[in-house]
Amino acid sequence: MQNSRRAFTLIELLVVIAIIAILAAILFPVFARAKEAAKKTACLSNLKQIGTAMMLYQGDYDDGFPNTGLNVLWIGRQFRWPIMPYLALALKQNGSPLTASGSSALLYCPSDSTKKTYDDTSYAFSMAFYRPYSVLQTLTLRDLAIAAACPDCTTFTATNVVEPSRKIMLFEWTNAHLNEGKAISPWGSFSTAGSWTPGADRWQGARNDTFADGHSAFIQAKRQTPSHLDTPDPNVTPLGIEGSDLR
Repeated sequence: MQNSRRAFTLIELLVVIAIIAILAAILFPVFARAKEAAKKTACLSNLKQIGTAMMLYQGDYDDGFPNTGLNVLWIGRQFRWPIMPYLALALKQNGSPLTASGSSALLYCPSDSTKKTYDDTSYAFSMAFYRPYSVLQTLTLRDLAIAAACPDCTTFTATNVVEPSRKIMLFEWTNAHLNEGKAISPWGSFSTAGSWTPGADRWQGARNDTFADGHSAFIQAKRQTPSHLDTPDPNVTPLGIEGSDLR
């Protein structure tokens, strides 16, 4: 007797395709979320390592935080140089603190689409750790961004931090996670050619942060203490190094 094989009918084939499409629609977003979760974890790990480097620096400098006498030490392309020996990196300055030779995955978040804008860095060092709040409370967004010497820059130590578990020392500059489709800074989206007014979307999203006590956490912007500019920016949180960045 000869075996006979029955081919798929068109309806059966369409049913199989429909099932595959449904499974794909269910699984692909899950895979995407899992991939993003891995990137967020890698970012958190980076900040934890940079925080450890900061503490090693303090150990060699009488418990003091970095202070180079420059207003914009807070930006990633600046604060990385004082702690570079503690990061086990071999980056070199190209004649300027604003440029680097090469880059390292340790210095940027895998989810950060803006890292090239900031010279392959995704993180910031809170200005509250080297400028007194009597000065910080007078600054505008434009003042924060000006690269200039600051005679009031102060070398604070760990003893100046009143609430180390609630004081953000290092943070992601953009909200690369839970960002509703766009990465923005703590200042939100705004035009520097305009009034330097904080953007309406500044309280959206969340960021990885490393606190003065060394622990790291993923914090939503709306959980942070508003600055005197009504922004979730640890640079200018009320009371400066003596304040708290969490509501």
